[in-house]
Amino acid sequence: MERCSHATFGFISLLLLVAITSSSGALDEQDRDKIWALPGQPPVSFKQFSGYVTVNKEHGRALFYWLTEATIDADEKPLVLWLNGGPGCSSVAYGASEEIGPFRIKRNGSSLYLNKYSWNTEANILFLESPAGVGFSYTNSSSDLKTSGDERTAQDALKFLIGWFSRFPQYKNRDFYISGESYAGHYVPQLAKKIVDYNKASSEDFINLKGFLVGNAVTDNYYDSLGTISYWWTHAMISDRTYRSILTSCNFSATKTSNRCDDAVNFAMNHEFGDIDQYSIYTPSCSAASNSTAGRRSPLRLKNTLLRRRSYGYDPCTENYAEKYYNRADVQKAMHANTTGIPYKWTACSDVLIKEWRDAQFSMLPTYKELIKAGLRIWMFSGDTDSVVPVTATRFSINHLRLKVKISWYPWYTGGQVGGWSEVYEGLTFASVRGAGHEVPLIQPRRAFRLFQSFLAGKPLPKS
Repeated sequence: MERCSHATFGFISLLLLVAITSSSGALDEQDRDKIWALPGQPPVSFKQFSGYVTVNKEHGRALFYWLTEATIDADEKPLVLWLNGGPGCSSVAYGASEEIGPFRIKRNGSSLYLNKYSWNTEANILFLESPAGVGFSYTNSSSDLKTSGDERTAQDALKFLIGWFSRFPQYKNRDFYISGESYAGHYVPQLAKKIVDYNKASSEDFINLKGFLVGNAVTDNYYDSLGTISYWWTHAMISDRTYRSILTSCNFSATKTSNRCDDAVNFAMNHEFGDIDQYSIYTPSCSAASNSTAGRRSPLRLKNTLLRRRSYGYDPCTENYAEKYYNRADVQKAMHANTTGIPYKWTACSDVLIKEWRDAQFSMLPTYKELIKAGLRIWMFSGDTDSVVPVTATRFSINHLRLKVKISWYPWYTGGQVGGWSEVYEGLTFASVRGAGHEVPLIQPRRAFRLFQSFLAGKPLPKS
């Protein structure tokens, strides 16, 4: 074997030293972010990490994450990023604490208990509070809170991932998926496109994106609006007269609604809906929830949906428990959160971001077409009792992608019962989840878990 010269040997030694130093730095950062135990947490075998990744030094924008590693064989399981929508709502409040995360919060906010159907039994789950201003994520430039929108959110999320993978290099080559719900119907495919474009331009820090899974997703303003009104009428939430009034008064193709349209929709919501949870129309609403929150704004202009109340299943007040728990000083200390002393309380949703949202893509359908061509695994699912981003809206949008059907419409099963219905297309799978609201894993955790398993396996939902 040919011997190395002294110069070559020195260069190799330098490279090894840089690699070791870089690896050591990443391990130091991981140790800094490690959660040893959350207050009131039951014993667990998996590791947890949380902290901040700076995405813009000039403005001081930093995004907060919480990683819950897989319960078994974490080194071999894929990584899944979860994003909640709003825009302006927290993945810690919803995804982590009442949907797919390992813990649930007790009513008094004093302690936690385990979620039997946590998705981290199948994958490493990374929750991200995005954009800056959501939850514990922050900016040192207050003007950022009034200029947020789709484009910056996607760009900052990509910067977060690049920084996060540098801190956790053991995940760099892992199969990576993105998931989320509601306005994450924008966040998820927009971030996926950013990653696809980034991978084309960069050969160094390739992100091994395999696909995404998104539920009750804001997709296309026109079809979402039309599908929402159809849902209201077919589910007896509004009268024939109001249905006709909305259809004749509203131009769903317009970027802004007219006063006449707003009046027709407001009449339906204020006089015909009754006191229901619009995110889960057949389950009880939380009597403690304030009627003054954004629950009376029109979901017709879905890019501006400001509704903060969520579907809560058998316990409709879960969000209240999260606000108690994550505002505790000992919890924030354990999670390495609020290290800069954010001048406001942690909340599940940011009113400022929601009201000041700037740019929003009118239709995600062109982006879906690009991502289908890129060969990603794409699943869309819908809880069928959500009246805000209903199953009819998603089906209208998918129909206008005009995809070839591979497996025709069929009922899928779990636990000996119909879990919902599914249709598999060339490049996309659709599934409804029977009896689930806007937050599918909250209302129907077992069915949502089965759906997640099938998605990761890349197999159609079971027919029996």
